[in-house]
Amino acid sequence: MLVYPSSIDLSTRTLRFLAGQLTARRRDIGTRWRRLPVARQALLALAHLRCGDTYAQLAAGFGIGIATVCRHIREAIEVLAALAPTLTEAMKTIRTKAFVILDGTLLPIDRIAADTPYYSGKHKRHGMNVQVLTDPFGRLLWASPALPGSTHDLTAARQHGIIDALAAAGLKCWADKAYQGAGRPVRVPFRGRHLKQWKRRHNTTHAKIRCLGEQAMATLKGWRLLRKLRCSTNGISNIVKAVLVLHHASA
Repeated sequence: MLVYPSSIDLSTRTLRFLAGQLTARRRDIGTRWRRLPVARQALLALAHLRCGDTYAQLAAGFGIGIATVCRHIREAIEVLAALAPTLTEAMKTIRTKAFVILDGTLLPIDRIAADTPYYSGKHKRHGMNVQVLTDPFGRLLWASPALPGSTHDLTAARQHGIIDALAAAGLKCWADKAYQGAGRPVRVPFRGRHLKQWKRRHNTTHAKIRCLGEQAMATLKGWRLLRKLRCSTNGISNIVKAVLVLHHASA
C-alpha cells in the first residue's frame, strides 16, 4: 500500500489538549508501554475524527496493526466523551445568552433498508438524529446523544429534556416548523400557504435568526467522520460528544 503525508485542518492546541487528556488517562490506569506515544495516538484519533480516515488507512500510515488503531481511537473517544457537558451543565452557559437556537440534524450511517428505526422519512436515508443548541451567533453550545433517524425532532427534544430545561430557565428559543407544539419556550414560524402579511413578515424575521443555527451544523459536518458513519450505532453518541469537546477545546 502506498503511503503519503497529509494534513489536518486543526490547530496544535487541539492536539496538545487531546494529548494531555490521554497522558492523564495512561497515568490513571498505570500504562507502562504503548505502541504509539501519546502525541501520535492523539494525532491518530484526530485524523480519524476530522478526516474520516479508515482504520486500514491509518494502520498503513502509522505503521501499526488495525486492531491497535481501533483500540487507540476507541480509548481517545471514551476519554473525550467523558468530558462532554450534560444538558444540565450546559444550561449554566446557556442561561447567560439572550436566546438560543434549537435544530436537529441527521448523521448518515451505513445501514440497509431493513433497519427501519434508523430510516428518516424526511431525509430519505438512514441516519441518527442529533439535537443541537447554538447561541445567537450560531456558535455550537451543546449536542445531544444520538437517537435513531426515524425519531421526530420534537420527540427527540422532549426525550432529551431540552424543552423542559428551556422552560425552567425561562429562555427564549427559536426553532423550525418541526418543533410545532413544543410549548411557550420554543418559537416557531407560522404554518400555511395563505398567510396574512404580518405573519409572512414574522416568518421572514424568524428565518433570518434561525438560519444562524446552520453554522453549528456546518461545524459538526466539518468533522468528516460524521458525514458517513460506518461504526456501530451504539458508539455514535460518544463520537458526537468527543467532537463537541474537541470543538470547544479548539475554539
